[in-house]
Amino acid sequence: MGLLRLGEERLGEAMSELGVLLVLLSYLIGSIPFSFIFSRFLGGVDIRTKGTGNVGATNVLRSVGVKIAIAALAGDLAKGLLAAWWGSYFGGPGLGAVCSVAVVAGHCWPVFLRFRGGKGVATAAGVIFMLFPMVGLLEAVVFFTVVGLSRYVSLGSVTAALAFPFLVLLTHQPSQYVVMAIIIAAIIVYRHRSNIERIRKGTESKVNEKAL
Repeated sequence: MGLLRLGEERLGEAMSELGVLLVLLSYLIGSIPFSFIFSRFLGGVDIRTKGTGNVGATNVLRSVGVKIAIAALAGDLAKGLLAAWWGSYFGGPGLGAVCSVAVVAGHCWPVFLRFRGGKGVATAAGVIFMLFPMVGLLEAVVFFTVVGLSRYVSLGSVTAALAFPFLVLLTHQPSQYVVMAIIIAAIIVYRHRSNIERIRKGTESKVNEKAL
């Protein structure tokens, strides 16, 4: 019994250490600035000096073009998918939730770009589709409906973010994921505060407008 208890303690310690490592890796993976990398090396553009200056796929689309924007979007989605997968696989809802928040935070405040990153939407979408595909489909409906009606990508992103916690609640997900959804929604809305102000003033760029 003593050996069994010792083995369980050591396994618990190992899993705790693994959890810390996975959270750190989630942040670092989130910090990889695909929009900056692809724009710089495939388009010859520093995306931080174009359009809104945001390191995100929407600004890449307006400033550099569709192909590079798709590549950046795929990279950002993959970050969220990966972090959510390894967190939930190795630690269940608790670690899955923490890794998911960490990867979105990494995208928004990347250590590799002096903590000046994107707005977290695509990376959060990767998290959502990995953990709860049905919620992801509903979020996509919300996003594309709002963008289609308003022509504002930012408004679609904010609306989908605000809907996220409610959809997680309605689909009866574990409480850890409800808290995660609230935190991620708050991050995305906070990161869009300048867009919200421009929408209010009527100066926000619409989906079919090119960046200067």
